[in-house]
Amino acid sequence: MQHITQASVVEAGTSRFFNSVDTDGHQFVMDEPESMGGTDLGPSPFALVAAALGACTNMTLRMYADMKKMALDQVETEVIHTPSQDGHHFKRTIKIQGNLSPEERERLLVIANKCPVHKLLEQQAVVNSELAKEAF
Repeated sequence: MQHITQASVVEAGTSRFFNSVDTDGHQFVMDEPESMGGTDLGPSPFALVAAALGACTNMTLRMYADMKKMALDQVETEVIHTPSQDGHHFKRTIKIQGNLSPEERERLLVIANKCPVHKLLEQQAVVNSELAKEAF
């Protein structure tokens, strides 16, 4: 079963890039760092992409380890996003704790590369845009 995600993002007017976000009933703010002209009152869009990759990695590994009854105690994933002229690069470092064999650890790395956000970032997504029929 697929879950459809909906996000509503509205400029909050506090600064040039400050936005209020409501996604699936969760509210938070987004902004750009001061170095980019924002007020740094919330994460930037790419910070959220990096966080999504890290969280999805952890969740994917947890589901797999639980299903396979692996002794995985904890997962921590650090993601560093670096934009460059040839695209966007994400460096993901995964720390896994538990009484795991070397084979299980290697299998978890393979599974990490199957996390849905990882797969989305590696392939081209389709984005359809349209203007609303009415203004505010």
